[in-house]
Amino acid sequence: METITNTPIETFIKAIGNFGFPLVLAVYLLLRFEKKIESLTEAINQLQQVIKK
Repeated sequence: METITNTPIETFIKAIGNFGFPLVLAVYLLLRFEKKIESLTEAINQLQQVIKK
């Protein structure tokens, strides 16, 4: 029995074929924005601490 390993690109292409481009794009953008929002939240919290001093 042969083991099949998928690279991230192969997995991404299969997801596009299975679910459609709009859905895959929406999920990708949501994940990217979530990381940026977390970073911005951390920066705002740091600024609040500096302002309180």
